[in-house]
Amino acid sequence: MYRVMRKEQLAMTPLIVKLEVEAPAVADKVEPGQFIILRIDEIGERTPFTVMDFDRVRGTITIAIQNVGYTSSRICQMNVGDGFLDVVGPLGIPTEIKYYGKVVCIGAGLGTAPIYPISRALKAAGNHVVAIIGGRTRELVILENEMISVSHEHIITTDDGSRGLKGFLSHGLEHYLSQGKHVDIIWAIGPMPMMKSIADYTRPKKIKTIVSINPIMVDGTGMCGACRVSVGNETKFACVDGPEFDAHLIDFDLALQRLAFYRDEEKRALTRLEFRKEGLQ
Repeated sequence: MYRVMRKEQLAMTPLIVKLEVEAPAVADKVEPGQFIILRIDEIGERTPFTVMDFDRVRGTITIAIQNVGYTSSRICQMNVGDGFLDVVGPLGIPTEIKYYGKVVCIGAGLGTAPIYPISRALKAAGNHVVAIIGGRTRELVILENEMISVSHEHIITTDDGSRGLKGFLSHGLEHYLSQGKHVDIIWAIGPMPMMKSIADYTRPKKIKTIVSINPIMVDGTGMCGACRVSVGNETKFACVDGPEFDAHLIDFDLALQRLAFYRDEEKRALTRLEFRKEGLQ
């Protein structure tokens, strides 16, 4: 059993929580950019989460979860002392941390969690880090202080203008580059449409852009093929070839189609969970 050691609410609507989980074997090996697959119980689905933080001394890893479906809803309800049946990892290829020069790290909503350790490592490697984070509203701008601590400059955007610049994260990047600033490489993590938007903006500017893909995933070993993604007209598997890829080579339209495969089933499962909460089973 992998116990929840700490729990913190990062946002209310939609609910986003941060859990510190006891997993010493994973904490000892995990690096920025890698992920884990966890399972609540014997009948629970295996769900991937990119690791937000890790403490090798305490033997813990930290993940952030947004309540968007059946399993994430159950995880968000967990409290300190509760435990996961399985925590498998670390999985995937770590972020290539080295000196690049000026690096922009973009995190959208929940995507700010996995961009945080990458930003921290890139800053420690001597890079000048520019953090651009945001959400639909000010309430969904998470981990602001943490991102400030691991960057040299920071920009905040919100879709409704309630915090920072009004607009999408691509507008924040456009605002920064419009000042004549040079950028050597970009990392962007968040919803697939956001990463596609960033890729479309940086492609003609020839700014290398890396994104982290979190598609439908089952076994995490490359055997099931559920997480396949087309990269440079080649089939890759996010679990073993990624999760990070060159954004300019990804077929985002195909990736978005695949993400929608089980949307109806997920809605039905979530409805059943809500009925059970209300005693309507």
